[in-house]
Amino acid sequence: MTKLDPKAGLGTIAIHGGQSPDPTTGAVMTPIYQTSTYAQEALGKNKGYEYARTHNATRAAWERNLAALEGAKHGLAYGSGLAATNTLMQTLSSGDHVVCGQNTYGGTFRLFDKVWRRHGLDFTFVDASSVELIAAAFTPATRMVFVETPTNPLMQLTDIAAVVAVAKPRGIKVVVDNTFMTPFFQRPLALGADVAFHSVTKYLNGHSDMVGGALVVNDDALHEQLRFLQNASGAVPGPMDCFLALRGAKTLAVRMERHDRNARELATVLAKHARVTKVFYPGLPDHPQHELAKRQASGFGGMISFVPGDGSLEAGRVVFDRFQLFTRAESLGGVESLVCHPASMTHASVPRDRRLAMGFADGLLRLSVGIEDVADLRADLEQALGAL
Repeated sequence: MTKLDPKAGLGTIAIHGGQSPDPTTGAVMTPIYQTSTYAQEALGKNKGYEYARTHNATRAAWERNLAALEGAKHGLAYGSGLAATNTLMQTLSSGDHVVCGQNTYGGTFRLFDKVWRRHGLDFTFVDASSVELIAAAFTPATRMVFVETPTNPLMQLTDIAAVVAVAKPRGIKVVVDNTFMTPFFQRPLALGADVAFHSVTKYLNGHSDMVGGALVVNDDALHEQLRFLQNASGAVPGPMDCFLALRGAKTLAVRMERHDRNARELATVLAKHARVTKVFYPGLPDHPQHELAKRQASGFGGMISFVPGDGSLEAGRVVFDRFQLFTRAESLGGVESLVCHPASMTHASVPRDRRLAMGFADGLLRLSVGIEDVADLRADLEQALGAL
């Protein structure tokens, strides 16, 4: 592996971490090892590779890079973010209890509530912006706390260090979905969390051309358990997807700087707009957890949610349908700007009464602010709001 200075910046780590030129050809970019099996030299003797579900050199490079990005010992790659979450749940046993943030990604809620409940796991969903509510939900059977910070799409924060302080003495593992912030802005493991989770599909890849997930850990025993489950359940990414993730991660630092800069400007525009009722963005001084955002992370990211007009479905529809430069699509974190209507798209599986109770209006829209020229994004945003 390329030897890096322990004090190397993330921009350098993203490009070189866990990688080195191919020893056979000198290829600077890790090759795509597009094979399902490997030749044996003799009975019981191989070059360290037997079958591609278990080992693949492209995936191994990506996993080392993941670990380097989070400043951790171990990275594990999966075929999707939900595959990573599902494998994490497989470390638990029937009767175990999980405390989860209530404003979690709709797919995570669906997996927990509709799938794993049937297999004997118990879940309590709480407002994870309150460490007191998280701690109050603990039972003798609690084994894990699963939080997103910021949340999707209400941009609520969880004080990671404070949650660790109440969970660790009880032997409860803390899992942090770091998809929105990425290691460029936030390092959950450095704050004491046990697992950093990513939907690689989003910012780590950054180009909307693959689907993947990741778990990053320091604990050797947990890594060994997850590695066994990764192979046993088989939800691994293919080598081409790992190659694309490696390629995308190389520009993570420059992309995140631009996402953040553009989002700060657009959030300010929205906060002052007469046709916007509410804006959810941790970078705004009036965000209730603005100070925590500054303390816990080094930036605010590229995700903004807002409520147009009276917050009704019709108000959201009018604005959503008017966007031109912002692509109307699910997902987030790519170089291109996207607009999403969570109630009918990413969070359609969350019951309406549950959404409304969280302050999640029918017409709420979520922006994934890309890296285009911000003047063009601003013009599109203002013309879309002009439809109200």
